[in-house]
Amino acid sequence: MLERFGGPQGELAAAMRHFTQALADEDPGRRDLLLDVTSEELSHLEVIGSIVSMLNRGVKGQMAEAAMQEADLYASLNSGGESHTTSILYGGAPALINSAGVPWTAAYIDSIGDPACDLRSNIAAVSRAKIVYERLINCTDDPGVKDALNFLMTREVAHQKSFEKALYAMEPNFPADKLVGLPAFADKYYDMS
Repeated sequence: MLERFGGPQGELAAAMRHFTQALADEDPGRRDLLLDVTSEELSHLEVIGSIVSMLNRGVKGQMAEAAMQEADLYASLNSGGESHTTSILYGGAPALINSAGVPWTAAYIDSIGDPACDLRSNIAAVSRAKIVYERLINCTDDPGVKDALNFLMTREVAHQKSFEKALYAMEPNFPADKLVGLPAFADKYYDMS
């Protein structure tokens, strides 16, 4: 779940990617699309953060009340592969880290200021996000968590469709930027095998 919260394919990274792209896009329709998706991604961040907090609620209480002996508490925090990082360092609250405990970084944002490139990057990013959601769905047997993850995964599909529609509405939309490339090499295929 932390991967979707503070990881490179996470909701915060998506929101910041779309937000910075919107600021640079001069087309009012694309800018509006990107800002709308930004707002939705922030609401998805809230959903993921709430799930992390709910899943850690029992751990938070055990730590606050010192309900167990130290060794037993530490063992319980690590049982079943759960991360003790969120339990000990963040008291069960969601942290802006990925699933390996690496802090969130703006390096996850891959905006270049060219709408065609950025839309293609967004299409790839929501595809990766959908895959992570599918994997998370397969890792849980909690019906409420599955429902929330299915909703979020489906919204990634909706975002992909929106980004594709915006990309295909641009003429021309490839190659990126201004220069078309050298004709002698633009359509040449090298058979290196």
